[in-house]
Amino acid sequence: MNAAISHSRTPEAAAAFGGAMDAIGGIATAVLAIIGLAGWRPELLAGVATIVFGVALLIQGGTLLSEYSQVFTPAGALQTASDAVAGDGLAAMFPVGIAGVVLGILALLGVAPYTLTSVSVIAFGAALMLSAQSVRRLYRMQADTRLNSVGSSYTIREFLAGEMAAGSAGIQFIAGLAALVLGIIAVVMTASVRNEVLTLVALLVVGLTNIISGSALSGLVLSFMRPESQTGSTVVR
Repeated sequence: MNAAISHSRTPEAAAAFGGAMDAIGGIATAVLAIIGLAGWRPELLAGVATIVFGVALLIQGGTLLSEYSQVFTPAGALQTASDAVAGDGLAAMFPVGIAGVVLGILALLGVAPYTLTSVSVIAFGAALMLSAQSVRRLYRMQADTRLNSVGSSYTIREFLAGEMAAGSAGIQFIAGLAALVLGIIAVVMTASVRNEVLTLVALLVVGLTNIISGSALSGLVLSFMRPESQTGSTVVR
């Protein structure tokens, strides 16, 4: 008697989950910034939002690297990931994410909170600008690989994923530039209230941007989920 037991591979599902978590981190950052701008414990919420966005940036970087490693064969995966880190600014995501977490914790402990959170948003803005093309480049690599291996044309789902990736790239670059400028102004200003407001606005901007980029990344992963990698079967005799 033969019985087929279906099972699923997890890399694509895990990457899609990572994109969703990135978007959730952006939502949390934006919500915390809005509450802080409303006047409730802005100093505390700025530090918490900085930590949350730092974690979201780490998740986004890990998810992108995971997808880059799935594009080609295992033999070329390491080289592909190395090229992606060097060429797409992904290398900046990890140290900036870690720095954001550390600076946010120090801000919560009362160590120059306004200055540290302002410096964090400057780093966040620079990281977003450097990695703005990451999702778009990943789409192109996945599309080229699919066309070369399968030989079929784009599906509507893949076309929409490409449009989302292209749109998120431009938005992420502009938002990163805005956060960078706001952070610099906040650092040089002496009034703590204005410094605090500018920092929270910058955190709101980067949080909203992560919602878009995380959603685009999840949509991209799901649109290119390969049928042969979604299901498999094990025969038991």
